[in-house]
Amino acid sequence: MPPTARQSWLSLLAKSPPDRLEALFPELPPHRILRAPEIGSVMVQGRTGGTGAPFSLTEMVVTRASLALDCGTVGHALVQGRSRDQALRVAALDALLQTDAAPGLEARVLAPLRAEAEARRTARAAKAAATKVEFFTLMRGED
Repeated sequence: MPPTARQSWLSLLAKSPPDRLEALFPELPPHRILRAPEIGSVMVQGRTGGTGAPFSLTEMVVTRASLALDCGTVGHALVQGRSRDQALRVAALDALLQTDAAPGLEARVLAPLRAEAEARRTARAAKAAATKVEFFTLMRGED
C-alpha cells in the first residue's frame, strides 16, 4: 500500500536535520501543547534475511510531541534523538500541512527538504557503488 501524503511529509520532516528544519521554518505558529515533548525509546525490529521472521534488534531514543493550532488542527511528531525543539517544529508543520497553508509550506519547506534528502540518498548510493565488487567465473573448457 503506498504511503499517504501525511505519512510522506511526516517521514520527511522526522528525518530532516534539526538545524535545517529550523532555518526553513523558524517561527512556530500560535498553538496549544497537547503533549509536551517527551523523550523515550522504541524497540527497532529487523527481519531475518530482510523478509523472514521479525526479531528485536535494538532500542532507539525518540522524542514525541503533539500540539493544536488555534484553529483546532492537531499535529503530531515522533523524531529520532533528543530534540524537543525538532519534535515541536515537526508537530506544528504537521498541523499546518493539514490546513490551507499547505501549498505555501510545500514550496517553502517540503520541496527543499525533499531535494536535499534525495541528494543525500544519491551521494550514499554513489559511495556504496564505488565499493561494489564484480565477480565472474571463467570456464575451463573441461566437462
